[in-house]
Amino acid sequence: MLPLTAAMPKALIPVAGRPFCDWQLLWLAEEGVEEVVMCVGHLGSLIEEHVRDGSEFGLEVRYVREGDDLRGTAGALRLAAEQGVLAESFAVLYGDSYLSLDLSSVERAYAASGKPALMTVLRNQGKWDRSNAVVNDGSVVRYEKGLTPPPSEMKYIDYGLTVLRRDVITELIAPGEKADLANTLSSLSRRGQLAAFEVTSPFYEVGSPTGLKDLERFLMTGQGRQ
Repeated sequence: MLPLTAAMPKALIPVAGRPFCDWQLLWLAEEGVEEVVMCVGHLGSLIEEHVRDGSEFGLEVRYVREGDDLRGTAGALRLAAEQGVLAESFAVLYGDSYLSLDLSSVERAYAASGKPALMTVLRNQGKWDRSNAVVNDGSVVRYEKGLTPPPSEMKYIDYGLTVLRRDVITELIAPGEKADLANTLSSLSRRGQLAAFEVTSPFYEVGSPTGLKDLERFLMTGQGRQ
């Protein structure tokens, strides 16, 4: 999204008249979420100045500051754990994704699975992006990003919301380690420790001009991606 993101983080990209993170936070509040931890890095102070304590959205928002030395998605969660702001179980949402699903259903499925992690998945079959997950009997049995081409059994894609037990992060990621959450989830899938929750609604993102256009149309008209 350059040159737009040279001066602002993706979270503040204007979408249908409001910064993108407003839409995310409003949706979370509507779903009954009360507490949000935002892991912020480059230009993160701009996000803090806008969102502040989250009270405008009916939320309590706290921040984990990586600065410019980014640790990766899993490394940021390890830092959050070290700072004592992660609940025993928590959900992870990416900062450039807008989702449409019932979070209470996800929470119930996670509790019923008995597994330390749950990934929301969409039966994609290569339509929206390259498929990256194999789902079988309620579990993600293989998760690998970037395979070209993906094997024929990979019919699902990571939907963008994951539920984790805090000890998954503290046991698998060392303090100060730079790590991608995708690698952690791949490891959990190989161990049989990653539950699956299938979503049927498309996801949206602000990581590309096309994605931004699709999201604006959805928010303004309610018409989803075809």
